[in-house]
Amino acid sequence: MKKYVMAFLKEGPTRLKDSAANMQLQMAHLKNIGRLAAEGKLVVAGPFLDDQPLRGIFIFNVETVEEAKKLTETDPAIKAGSLVLELHPFYCSAALMQVVPIHNTLQKKSMTN
Repeated sequence: MKKYVMAFLKEGPTRLKDSAANMQLQMAHLKNIGRLAAEGKLVVAGPFLDDQPLRGIFIFNVETVEEAKKLTETDPAIKAGSLVLELHPFYCSAALMQVVPIHNTLQKKSMTN
């Protein structure tokens, strides 16, 4: 078992009306996710598929909410206010650490390419 921090991504107060700007922000958000995963700081990330204000989750490979908050401040969607996060300490299997390496062997196409 291991400590992590789980983040619930929620709709933020800022909504971009320009679809091109929105897509650019989304791509920057995905690039940041990829960077954090490559650094070993982000173990799981994904959207919810039911079009609700709760947009998705992150599970960070850090022990404190403060560490996770610093990582979330690097996300362009958070900076832009289109997403806000609710952070919670989380205790789960240490096997979660194998998600990214296994994902990289199974992935067919990168979301950010």
